[in-house]
Amino acid sequence: MYRYDEFDRTLVKERVAQFRGQVARRVAGELTEDEFRPLRLMNGLYLQLHAYMLRVAVPYGTLSSRQMRMLAHIARTYDKGYGHFTTRQNIQYNWPRLGEVPDILDDLASVEMHAIQTSGNCIRNVTSDQYAGAIAEEIEDPRPWAELIRQWSTFHPEFSYLPRKFKIAVTGSPHDRAAVKVHDIGLDLVKSEAGEIGFRVHVGGGQGRTPMIAMTIREFLPKAELLAYLEAVMRTYNRLGRRDNLFKARIKILVHETGQEKFRAMVDEEYALMQGESPIEVPPEEVARIVAYFAPPAFERLPDADPATDRLAAEDRDFAAWLRRNVKAHRAPGYAIVDISLKPIGGVPGDATADQMDLVADLAETLSFDELRVTHEQNLVLPHVRKRDLPELWRRLKAAGLATPNMGLASDIIACPGLDYCNLANARSIPIAQKLSERLADQALQEDLGELKIKISGCINACGHHHVGHIGILGVDRKGTEYYQISLGGSADENTSLGEILGPSFTEDDAVEVVDKILGLYRELRENGESFLQCYRRVGARPFKERIYGAH
Repeated sequence: MYRYDEFDRTLVKERVAQFRGQVARRVAGELTEDEFRPLRLMNGLYLQLHAYMLRVAVPYGTLSSRQMRMLAHIARTYDKGYGHFTTRQNIQYNWPRLGEVPDILDDLASVEMHAIQTSGNCIRNVTSDQYAGAIAEEIEDPRPWAELIRQWSTFHPEFSYLPRKFKIAVTGSPHDRAAVKVHDIGLDLVKSEAGEIGFRVHVGGGQGRTPMIAMTIREFLPKAELLAYLEAVMRTYNRLGRRDNLFKARIKILVHETGQEKFRAMVDEEYALMQGESPIEVPPEEVARIVAYFAPPAFERLPDADPATDRLAAEDRDFAAWLRRNVKAHRAPGYAIVDISLKPIGGVPGDATADQMDLVADLAETLSFDELRVTHEQNLVLPHVRKRDLPELWRRLKAAGLATPNMGLASDIIACPGLDYCNLANARSIPIAQKLSERLADQALQEDLGELKIKISGCINACGHHHVGHIGILGVDRKGTEYYQISLGGSADENTSLGEILGPSFTEDDAVEVVDKILGLYRELRENGESFLQCYRRVGARPFKERIYGAH
């Protein structure tokens, strides 16, 4: 796990001191809210419906137990006893008092954390695969490269005031768990025919008002050229991106209006000019220094199977269900990757109490080499657990309400905070997520439905990733009443697709009934064990529209 150097520590300490002075001026009335707004946003502080909200960065979703305990301390001391894990692998606190925010930032700095660049028109938190460094299929751990990008992008003077916010994701596995094709820049670690590892570069993806799938502009980029090529992309966007229209300011608009080939040519031209000036070169020893922080733990030599764990699975169906859904194969024999569900039936997706965070920190410290992860699907992961420890881990998670066996199933719902908190939202997301999880709670039903990704956004900004949900739900406002628009067929994996809107929107209660009907039809139509997405891609939208709206 990466540790701050003297530059990181100084940078964060100076920023906290600067913001403390700005907050004092705001509290004293020396700054108006309009004057304070750009200053607070540079420090991850938003003003929502009822209070300020602080968004804390968790770079590429990796945390130590010490850092998780600090997040619990902040929730308990400065907030209402909980935090909300987001689809950018961050955590948000919904109720901090303005005068105490600098104290929160000081506490974060003491464990090498911050809220820098979690807002504003800059390069945001770099996200990655939650199973990085643990999953067997991985070509290479992507986190050292995500860390390199973090260092390059933090306070980059040329990219601090971009036309619009900018998001980068990196994955090292053939199966994409980082949704790279719906990011401004998505990077796949790939292996060339000669056996060299480099990057496939996708640019121009995104959701929001105008959802688009990224275009591939470089099939293979050598590692040594990564930062220079990213700089060329960023310079091209910074120069040509729209600043006159907020809704057309994202790089996806530039890429798709320019076209794949022309945009690639512009980036290549910029890249060539940079080589003639002062090319960006990362010394190999610096790459090696960063890579060393992500060296695999000292795994024991263990048999791949554990008889006691297998016995308990045969005797206890709840434990067996948890193993089946929440435990993934590890690259090291005798170890497992454990998903911790933050989606209890009827709960708020992504929320965790301070006590739960403390427990997860304890479990990470004692059972997972002091490491845990935040996923973009609003869950947590212990990446390196010995199989013989799984029964103890399950019992402790179950006692804390963290062992719901629903990973990837119907009740593992992504939802943004919606109109309960956000002043941009048109409708509430949390209540409909709760109603759906309760309607679909039966474990046998969920297992029968199989992999199903339901994603809910309270507005067109798509923080709940509804565009890439197998079933996507978007809150809309109709003359002051909350309605929900449903789309089908989205996906954020390596076969990315955008959902197709089913038709006119529904009330909250009707939307739950409609989802029930959609799933009922899927069970009628599926063939040969098809997943919902496979079935939808085979039959298309028409039978679902006819079932919901009637034949025309």
